Amino acid sequence: MRWFDCGVNLTNPKLYRDIDGVIQRAVAAGVERQLVIGTNLRESAQAIALCEQFPQHLVATVGIHPHDAATAPVDFIEQLRQLAAHPQVVAIGECGLDFNRNFSPPDIQLQVFEAQLQLAAELELPVYLHERDAQQRQCDLLERYRDHIPKMLTHCFTGGKKELARYLELGCYIGITGWLCDERRGQQLQEAVNDIPAARLLVETDAPYLLPRTIRPRPAYNEPYLLPEVGKVLAQFRQQEVADIAALTWRNSIDFFSL
Repeated sequence: MRWFDCGVNLTNPKLYRDIDGVIQRAVAAGVERQLVIGTNLRESAQAIALCEQFPQHLVATVGIHPHDAATAPVDFIEQLRQLAAHPQVVAIGECGLDFNRNFSPPDIQLQVFEAQLQLAAELELPVYLHERDAQQRQCDLLERYRDHIPKMLTHCFTGGKKELARYLELGCYIGITGWLCDERRGQQLQEAVNDIPAARLLVETDAPYLLPRTIRPRPAYNEPYLLPEVGKVLAQFRQQEVADIAALTWRNSIDFFSL
């Protein structure tokens, strides 16, 4: 089985300090390709550098996370445009709205998010989306740009049937993480995963975060080599074979990122 982890924070120090080991363990577990998430200008550049170090295994996004919106420089779009010219950059993001923590003021989040949607439309690149407690505002903006952006991925989807239906209506692909494996917080998601069309389903670890709670003994933090556990639990809820989930999400990832 070949797996594609479509969301890894490889620039996080927990993973970056042992990057060779992280890649080796992933490949040994069948996780042949990973998407490195860019969340600000520095980490986006770092993600590209990792892609150059491991070109067979990594691709990247470049973007400004809503948490980082308030500290984005005036010329952030021009800098993102330059970063996005790299051949291994496959999407704009992680971008979106987070009204749960509001580490950046909502009005600034909206400005920075819309500017990145405009950039994705200009460059004809997919967008890699983050959203917490802001679906209505987020979807209003996505509705405005949906005809100009080739594809959209709702990264780390954690909602239920109602939230899923809205994103599917907009044509979004859906990224499923170890949140699905959480018996405390994941019940709504567990009830919704059967509603995801096969052609729009992706899997990701969001490592080093969201360690699947079904893993025993529990490691200190999440890594890409644990992606097959997400696939196994997803297969159980969708009543499919694990090998079929691996093959399906691999094909969908290749298609989404135009690889």
